[in-house]
Amino acid sequence: MPAPRADFDTPWKEVLEIYFEPCLQFFFPAAHAQIDWSRPYEFLDKELQQVVRDAELGRRYADKLVRVWLLDGLDMWILIHVEVQGNKDDSFPERMYIYNTRIAERYGRPVASLAILCDTSPNWHPSEFVREVLGCRLEFRFLTAKLLGYKQRWAELEASSNPFATIAMAHLQAQATRRDQRDRLQWKLRLIRRLYGRGFEREDVIQLFHFIDWVMALPEELEREVWEEIQAYEREQRMPYISSVERIGLAKGLEQGLEQGLEQGREQGLEQGRQQEALRMLLRLLASRFSSIPTSLQTQLRELTVVQLEGLLDTVLAADSLEQLSEYLAQRSSDS
Repeated sequence: MPAPRADFDTPWKEVLEIYFEPCLQFFFPAAHAQIDWSRPYEFLDKELQQVVRDAELGRRYADKLVRVWLLDGLDMWILIHVEVQGNKDDSFPERMYIYNTRIAERYGRPVASLAILCDTSPNWHPSEFVREVLGCRLEFRFLTAKLLGYKQRWAELEASSNPFATIAMAHLQAQATRRDQRDRLQWKLRLIRRLYGRGFEREDVIQLFHFIDWVMALPEELEREVWEEIQAYEREQRMPYISSVERIGLAKGLEQGLEQGLEQGREQGLEQGRQQEALRMLLRLLASRFSSIPTSLQTQLRELTVVQLEGLLDTVLAADSLEQLSEYLAQRSSDS
């Protein structure tokens, strides 16, 4: 298993999309109250990527551009740019300003800029960009939510059923336990058990578990302890939610599938049977992480041996995108 991950881009992007309304309700309640949530909102990821290419400034952590409708009686839609910032960056306010103006220019619509600050600098609270020259003054303000501030509001997080309370707790504890893996194990188990106690639906338990599991990754031997505890707890609660999809479970399923492949292999050749079953399980893992799998990528995988397919498991789990996995396969092919 890979070393614990410090890059949280992938899980943050996923939860922003899955829990966009709860995110605003949790971090920006005044803004949330002005949006008509009875009307569908739309994510404009491709459009945001174009803006980013036109105005790249510094490392982006995770962000979303969303079209929403307002409750103002004017039948008006606006754009919300949500940026998750992972570290202190003096250029961040200017970047927020530039993205705001570029998006507004592109669409001719008002843009609200919101920032979720996930850094560990207690005195960093950016909320405006100001430029002044020869008596001319430009002032741009944006809304911010500082995750670190919730450490003093832990009881509030514990009591909340908003999914983003769980997300905030997991992120804070991932930062707090970087140097103490045993402490991280205990917090990881505590947060996972809490998913059942807060009455989340099965899909929410699975989605929030994925976030906790990603940001609070542990060495392999400790992950095995987590998995054993999860299995025992789910048997006790009679809620086999995580057991059916958890990534260690998929790894175990891959091993079991290979054994089944050996049985099938007696009729069609051992190596072919193992290769087909390894491919099936790896495609299942990819589908659980990225939904749609391009035909070209499936073709690349079919050309691999069973040993190569088995060796891809950790790479698939660590990949941020299917493009990243394709690049890895192409690079390995050129090196061989």
